[in-house]
Amino acid sequence: MSSSYRRALDAPAGEVVVLTRSLVEDVVESSRTSPRRRIILPLHKKEEELLHRMLNVIQPDSYVRPHRHLDPPKPESWVVLRGVLAFFTFEEDGRVRDCLTLEAGGERFGVDLAAGIFHGIVALAPDTVLFEVKNGPYAPASDKSFAPWAPAEGSPEAASYLARLREEYQRRHR
Repeated sequence: MSSSYRRALDAPAGEVVVLTRSLVEDVVESSRTSPRRRIILPLHKKEEELLHRMLNVIQPDSYVRPHRHLDPPKPESWVVLRGVLAFFTFEEDGRVRDCLTLEAGGERFGVDLAAGIFHGIVALAPDTVLFEVKNGPYAPASDKSFAPWAPAEGSPEAASYLARLREEYQRRHR
């Protein structure tokens, strides 16, 4: 997978950004056509900001490599606005610790995660939309520590690892 694709859209202009259905639909459409099958709409204007707010739209066939935010430590929160996802936390050796269903409008619709915990998500419905918040600033070299036991995004092994996560979810939620 080339690194020339867009990971994020441009933040909307203005001091007050109104979140509308049409704005979300535009972001959803971008996720459908993204090679990664997901896209972020930052609501913060600069990477240097201390609080990052964003819409993260993910399709079911998108692989999000498990990672953690360790150095610097960053807690993270997600609220599912549309769709359903499986939220995973992992032990240091890659074993699945938690496997939760988060569903817009459901009993469990979001999560707040302490810094330093390996985690990953798998969209279970098309056009799943998350509101995500974490500390900034964003520095690509240190933002994430990828799990050494999980294959890299775009690698030949990524699709089979995603399938194994889906199987683990199904096993735990029969």
